[in-house]
Amino acid sequence: MVSSGSTQKCILGIDIGTTYAGMSYCLMGPGSIPEILPVTRFPAQDHVGGDSKIPSVIYYDRAGRVKACGAETLQESVVEQAIDDRWEKAEWFKLHLGPSNPLNQVPALPTTKNALEVFSDFLQYLFHCAKQYIVDSYPNGSALWVELESSMEFVLTHPNGWGGVQQAKMRRAAIRAGLVPDTPHGHSRIHFVTEGEASLHFCVMNGLATDPLQLGKGVVIIDAGGGTIDISSYRKVPGAEGDVFEETARPQSKLHGSTYAGDVDHIADCFDKTTKLRFRRTDSWQYIKFGRPSDQDESLNIFNGQLRLSGEIVGGFFRPSFEAIFQSVFLVGGFAASDWLYSELKMCLKDLGLDISRPDSYVNKAVSDGAVSYLLRHIRVLARISQHTYGIESLTPFDANNPEHRGRKPITDAAGDLVLPKMFSPILYKNTRVSETQQYRQHYYKMKNDPDGLNLVRIHIMCYRGQDPNPCWTDVEPEQYSVLFTVHADTSEITPILPCKFGANGAYYCLEIDVVLSFGLTELKAEISWNENGVEKR
Repeated sequence: MVSSGSTQKCILGIDIGTTYAGMSYCLMGPGSIPEILPVTRFPAQDHVGGDSKIPSVIYYDRAGRVKACGAETLQESVVEQAIDDRWEKAEWFKLHLGPSNPLNQVPALPTTKNALEVFSDFLQYLFHCAKQYIVDSYPNGSALWVELESSMEFVLTHPNGWGGVQQAKMRRAAIRAGLVPDTPHGHSRIHFVTEGEASLHFCVMNGLATDPLQLGKGVVIIDAGGGTIDISSYRKVPGAEGDVFEETARPQSKLHGSTYAGDVDHIADCFDKTTKLRFRRTDSWQYIKFGRPSDQDESLNIFNGQLRLSGEIVGGFFRPSFEAIFQSVFLVGGFAASDWLYSELKMCLKDLGLDISRPDSYVNKAVSDGAVSYLLRHIRVLARISQHTYGIESLTPFDANNPEHRGRKPITDAAGDLVLPKMFSPILYKNTRVSETQQYRQHYYKMKNDPDGLNLVRIHIMCYRGQDPNPCWTDVEPEQYSVLFTVHADTSEITPILPCKFGANGAYYCLEIDVVLSFGLTELKAEISWNENGVEKR
């Protein structure tokens, strides 16, 4: 919660989506009622004042300099110059920050840039746009901005499946973009919220499903964006004071898209802005205006600069998205403006006794509005569903009677016993309901022939993203395992008092530890615990 003071303060919510980005803000001052407002003016934007989203796209020249951002990248003169000067286009770049997923066909980044740099460049552009918007929209706007800038709070949204690793990258990008200085106080002004929780805040803020939630019923929020569909579900915790929610199912995300012959990017963009949202019936022709009246090709169904498609074909484009949503209700995001999607869902869900709602206006700014509301109201999400299985790689005693063990090559540990490496030891399983106060721990031991080798303990916390409910070995589906972060512990105070033991390899020393996992507001945390003179140390 942002504290009130004698001067104006500002919260800026930034939602950089896969294909579109938007911002919302709230000015707070003595005697004023906080109001969340969208930024609705961007350079080169069509329909100025009516659209709160711009494309998440950047053009770079061959030296890696930013040449155009957002709506500027849609201008014909910019597109022509990009072709002539061989500029490189960065799109869908946000997905490069996330966990690797071989199923996602993500466009490559420009050769001179990494994901953090592109994200930072776009953040810097949005920050400049927010500044210009506030300066132009308020009396003495320049002086107001000077007053706001040094204390401004930022809320960055990210997909439901992201955690501490991705948040750390986004924080570094925000510092590089000049949003905050690289100081502890500067870091504290950067906040994070999942897109699902931001949408929950937006729905609660707009009074949607108030009665069902008060009765303990669940709510499913469908964020149907331009490039992804995210599904989150929550319910209000019975008996809790205030707005306290818990997640009731693991969030999902589905990519959707389609391919056309010809000028794919331009036609798809025209389709996205018009036909996609206007489509209502499968028994009528649909038209995508993308060219000049002289553009004609009967074999491709192109007449007078318009590509003609049957309603059945257009409905087929939507079908994967519809199935992903229906098999999983509040509808937000740019695609939520589609009347066809809304009417189809309403008809099908009615048979199941479910109702569907969507906000009346600006459904494409729900996440950025909700991000600001997150800091203003901070609706508490008490419990979440774990996205993946988390644990560490460890050794396990070799069992000659186990067929699986016999197929692996054992090694000898410090005690001289046969053990197998590459075993994955889960600590927190996928789809586990977790709360902020719960801890998950497993007991391990580390052995060395030289006690000095136990002065520093280093544990890699790993994540398994595959479908196996009981993953066992890190060399099976190795592409599904990744190291999230490493925990270091200084255990030099206890090593001098460890008892000396003897095994087949002679003297050895054994340090017993626990690896403890817990969840904060939005990210996974890990600690190493051990007993020192009867006192637990972490």
